[in-house]
Amino acid sequence: MEEEEDTSTDLYPPVGRNKPHVDLGTLMRVTTRPRKVLKTTNAYFYWVTREQGSFDWFKGVMNEIADMDQRNIIEMHNYLTSVYEEGDARSALITMLQALNHAKNGVDVVSGTKVRTHFARPNWKKVLAKIASKHPYAKIGVFYCGAPVLAQELAKLCHEFNGKCTTKFEFHKEYF
Repeated sequence: MEEEEDTSTDLYPPVGRNKPHVDLGTLMRVTTRPRKVLKTTNAYFYWVTREQGSFDWFKGVMNEIADMDQRNIIEMHNYLTSVYEEGDARSALITMLQALNHAKNGVDVVSGTKVRTHFARPNWKKVLAKIASKHPYAKIGVFYCGAPVLAQELAKLCHEFNGKCTTKFEFHKEYF
């Protein structure tokens, strides 16, 4: 997600002496401190799963997001890893059927959503390179929930890109 930084000031109201009870744990003095406000301009969502059935519990949310995103701020990608990658002869037929059905009906045959499903794993290096080229000098939050092995790969790629381009990736992870 691309974020723009904005600094503003918060002014906390003074706590009066005439208050009947003030919890000392929440007592705050008047202070001025800068606060970062992040303005998200784009979000890129990647749902990667091994099993086609995993799309079922999430497809309502994906369709709602696709319908509500009138300004094309959110870019969604589904990946099914149990199928050979696109371009492989073994997945050519399903890829063609999927593309035809999506073009004609606007629904993906694999996920049952408006989001087209890609096959195999995402090429994360290409994904980050594409995002970096679209958002030079931006700070991008990369949020990941999944297996630790992929977390290590993504953290390493973020670090590599931070050293060679103007876009800065901040990696955040959550294990399940």
